[in-house]
Amino acid sequence: MSLINEDFLLNNKPAKKLFHEYAKYMPIIDFHCHLSSKEIYENKNYSNLTQIWINNGSSGDHYKWRLMRANGVPEELITGYGDDYQKMVSWAETIEKAIGNPLYEWTHLELKSFFEINENFNSENVKGIWDKANKMLATEEFSPRNLVKKSNVKVVCTTDDPESNLYYHKLLQKDEKKNGFKVLPTMRPDKAFNLSSDSYGEYMKELGQSAQIEIKDFNSLVSAFRKRFEFFHKNGGRLSDHGLNTFHFIKLTEDELNKVVVKAINNDKLSQYEIAGFKTGLMESLMRLNREFGWTMQYHINVIRSANKPMFEQIGADAGFDSIGTQYDITNNIMKLLIDMQRENSIPKTILYSLNPNDWMELATGMGVFYGGEVQKLQLGSAWWFNDTREGMEKQLKIMAQQSLLANFVGMVTDSRSFLSYSRHEYFRRVLCNLLGEWVEQGRVQEDYNYLGKIVEDISFNNAKKYFGFYSES
Repeated sequence: MSLINEDFLLNNKPAKKLFHEYAKYMPIIDFHCHLSSKEIYENKNYSNLTQIWINNGSSGDHYKWRLMRANGVPEELITGYGDDYQKMVSWAETIEKAIGNPLYEWTHLELKSFFEINENFNSENVKGIWDKANKMLATEEFSPRNLVKKSNVKVVCTTDDPESNLYYHKLLQKDEKKNGFKVLPTMRPDKAFNLSSDSYGEYMKELGQSAQIEIKDFNSLVSAFRKRFEFFHKNGGRLSDHGLNTFHFIKLTEDELNKVVVKAINNDKLSQYEIAGFKTGLMESLMRLNREFGWTMQYHINVIRSANKPMFEQIGADAGFDSIGTQYDITNNIMKLLIDMQRENSIPKTILYSLNPNDWMELATGMGVFYGGEVQKLQLGSAWWFNDTREGMEKQLKIMAQQSLLANFVGMVTDSRSFLSYSRHEYFRRVLCNLLGEWVEQGRVQEDYNYLGKIVEDISFNNAKKYFGFYSES
């Protein structure tokens, strides 16, 4: 008997009706992912299941990599250049032990959704699955663009450095009608915040060249960002994304900020006070620009990144060596930032994600302080990364419902580098429908499917369409 059936995760009658009649066929707006615009444009088929599922050169799915390491798989068969089939065998042997892990369910859901393979994935049948999937991957239907279309995706928002020339985004604009979806940039300025990097001065040169401004102090840095906002906006950008692993609110004067940038460019030693003050100053400047251009800011906070330093030096970032952060007062510092910017009405539309679920209630109640003037100006972001589980999704949905307006929620993101990860939207929608169905059975909500169905459709697609302003039906 296969794991995934039509009523997977749907444990009550109302849930089944809501999913199959309302959620199932709604399009997707993927407003935060790490897909490559270059790969989408070039549209080259993956040579086998390992290449699209585990790793393709230096990039791949670090969710899977962590589990494979936990199962003792040698790095050569994870991120290295070992035999692709042996990598798949190792993944099958890992999945056999992964019950209770979302990857166990996602793996089977992806096989069913994309390859119509509805059998358990394990070391006994891995060869048959490998052969069937590889034949399908060689067809035109399984090119990157067609995988996006097959998933009913209308917008893909990539993650892009502010100095990017958006070359492939501009090329993809010409193919939007043929493709049936948009590929839009999201500005991710993390490198501009990394004052401790030995290459910070070189990065400032690159960013300045892209903006045609010489960056020599804080004021010229903000001027350069304004130019990049103009460029991204012209090319469809409507979001920025900020990896605030830690954050401490400290206000510096304009003169102090200018001096900090000069020191960073010259690779001079900076105090933690100066670094925190710079991050605060730059965040506030970017909030003003997001507000001015009508963008949405996303905050991804409270993360410990690349904690295994020897492996980081060997493989690099985003390779499975991150964990939940433990800055206990980070939400208090985010609140100070919002309070300061509210004084000048410079809070843009904002989505707040924390990797530490202990922060969610504080974020949800804190954002409620700044509502007004538009629908759900601030949102509690979807269950992110390590919380991307059935239990994590339910917790986030309940907090959003209890402390704000669930019907205004903009919904799920893939946060992924894989073209097969759109099954996560189906997973989320099943969890959402099951939760609403439970409320119906408990007598907490009326069994009115026109009413509940509209909420499901809105959270699945319509709210994001209205909120971000980058997609409209032709």
